[in-house]
Amino acid sequence: MKKNIFFIIAILGISALFNFAEAQNATFPVPAGNIKQLFFLQRTPNTNTIICELNYKDGVVDKDDPVNVFWLRYEDKGQKEDLSYIQRKFAYGINCKEISANKYELNFVSYKKYKMYLMQAADKQFHVYTAINSKLVILTKIYIHIKQGGSFWSPNIEYVELTGFDPTTNLLVKQRLKI
Repeated sequence: MKKNIFFIIAILGISALFNFAEAQNATFPVPAGNIKQLFFLQRTPNTNTIICELNYKDGVVDKDDPVNVFWLRYEDKGQKEDLSYIQRKFAYGINCKEISANKYELNFVSYKKYKMYLMQAADKQFHVYTAINSKLVILTKIYIHIKQGGSFWSPNIEYVELTGFDPTTNLLVKQRLKI
């Protein structure tokens, strides 16, 4: 994957560059307690976290908008906060396209080539699947490590780490993509 994989995804998270050294040493919280959570995204320079959760309408998955994306603002009071218009349209928003019954193709608005798939598993639960180490796995986390330097519009991304688990073996899998 190229440097622009998560270019815009990281753009709006650069606002804390002045506290960069502290942020690189930060311990990232693991969001818990949301039964609709599909996966989350974290990145330096702070611990604020993007949550992608299953979106229901009238008790069933909303076919027009199956994934809800929002912030958990750990750097503030841990509150839930909607994405801004710019974040939703140019960075962290997710495009969803239904490709068959209970199966959707997903991608971040900032990088259309990175494909994920929202699918209902045999246990009737929905999960997001993606390729990690050339194998289709259930995605749980994306982490973007940003080095010092770069700018607001062009962050210096060192690597992106994808984490998930193999649905066949239930083993944790990770892949670090150097940028």
